[in-house]
Amino acid sequence: MPALPATSDELLIQKFKEGYTDAFNTLYERHLASVYNRVRYLVPETEIEDITQEVFIAAAKSLHSFRGEARFGTWLRTLTNYKVAEYYRKCNRKREAPQVPLSRAIVYGDANPARIMEERIALRKALNQISESYREVILLRFAEGLQFNEIAEQTKQNLEATKSLFRRAMSALRDQLDESK
Repeated sequence: MPALPATSDELLIQKFKEGYTDAFNTLYERHLASVYNRVRYLVPETEIEDITQEVFIAAAKSLHSFRGEARFGTWLRTLTNYKVAEYYRKCNRKREAPQVPLSRAIVYGDANPARIMEERIALRKALNQISESYREVILLRFAEGLQFNEIAEQTKQNLEATKSLFRRAMSALRDQLDESK
């Protein structure tokens, strides 16, 4: 079959359901970065690639039952959150303090690697301690790189409510980080 031109997720899903398996490859390439970035904020660095892979394996297996009631990106984000939660259920979340990947930690030039690691752990722990709605808006902004108008669309809120939620989320995150010092 010829290569698919640039097209919507919905059309790619329909093509996949019709047996055009390369359509899933296009979906994978289109959404890999956002899934990977979301996962890297939530799990230890050593688990990022495995969990990202598990998300896409589950997506491929479940895509035939995708009904289109939500946008594919939203469905995939929900699946990603489920796989992250499943990871923590398996390894007993309390056993290991969460870590933030070095690539997302603040760059310190000649900073002490142990200090950077401590800050990574503190950030991931703080993210896991704030409410789900706060964590979600922070991840949409930083992990997925969405603009506020895009976040508002994803969360079905108006722009000002989204900005307000983000400010409250950042304040809650700062409070959690201050408590851990």
